[in-house]
Amino acid sequence: MEYKDYYKILGVSRDASREEIKRAYRKLARKYHPDVSKEANAEARFKEVNEAHEVLHDPEKRAAYDQLGSGWHAGQEFRPPPGGAHYRSTGAGIGPDDLSGFSDFFASIFGGRGFDAGFGGGADFRGFDAQGQDQHARIRLSLEEAYQGVTRNLQLESTEVDAQGRVSRRPRSLKVRIPAGATEGRRIRLAGQGGRGHEGHPNGDLYLEVELIPHRFFRAEGRDIYLELPVTPWEAALGANVPVPTLGGTVNLRIPAGSQSGNKLRLKGRGLPGKPPGDEYVILQVRVPEASGEAARRLYQEMAEQLAFNPRTELGV
Repeated sequence: MEYKDYYKILGVSRDASREEIKRAYRKLARKYHPDVSKEANAEARFKEVNEAHEVLHDPEKRAAYDQLGSGWHAGQEFRPPPGGAHYRSTGAGIGPDDLSGFSDFFASIFGGRGFDAGFGGGADFRGFDAQGQDQHARIRLSLEEAYQGVTRNLQLESTEVDAQGRVSRRPRSLKVRIPAGATEGRRIRLAGQGGRGHEGHPNGDLYLEVELIPHRFFRAEGRDIYLELPVTPWEAALGANVPVPTLGGTVNLRIPAGSQSGNKLRLKGRGLPGKPPGDEYVILQVRVPEASGEAARRLYQEMAEQLAFNPRTELGV
């Protein structure tokens, strides 16, 4: 069988502290979690990371593993050396037939098949006695919901890993309050709502990542809101007060005389709530009415004759 370098799998040094191992495990578990990962080998990597953590977070299992010494390297053919590092399982632990969720390498060290050296009376292996896994889900909000805050009843499917490393799923419902001012990509932490802890350890956390549903005329960038506002040629040329929609309701906006398409005006504090709140930026778009009747055509002809205006001057034509 192939030797597994659990330190390399977690990306930590052989003298890493328990806290360093825990942080590395959580990072990789999030990366390869079957519910969120887009990696082609996510489920296999997820199990591999869990197996490495199961060994290295437990002082006795880690000591047994470390007794293998530095002579083995990942990818090498592995056979437990005589008189080497073994881990004895008592009757209260799991038996050899319960190790299907782990690799053969793991089972050869911790499965208890004839491995009774080391640690004197043996150590009791009871499976995953770690804190529950953190879990991740997405929640889609309209911009109005993000602005006002909203309470949602979520239907979630949790992935759990049992004592033998088998992955299972279970549905559950959760009522969640999303505070006002949620932005795209924001992660909302729900303490203790993740995977179940084992043997008295606390549950993991649930992280909800906010995804904003595209709006028919607003666009969000962080807490700022952008709006393209159609205006008439005379409003742009002469200046005007016009009504403008915001997430908090309609307000009046003063358009300066001589405005052009693309000019940007700011409505301070009219974006998504926060500390500080975002702003709303209004991008002017001058719309020209059609010359749909005789009177309109005469008016355009009069403008063409009386206004000395060439919008292509800067192009040299």
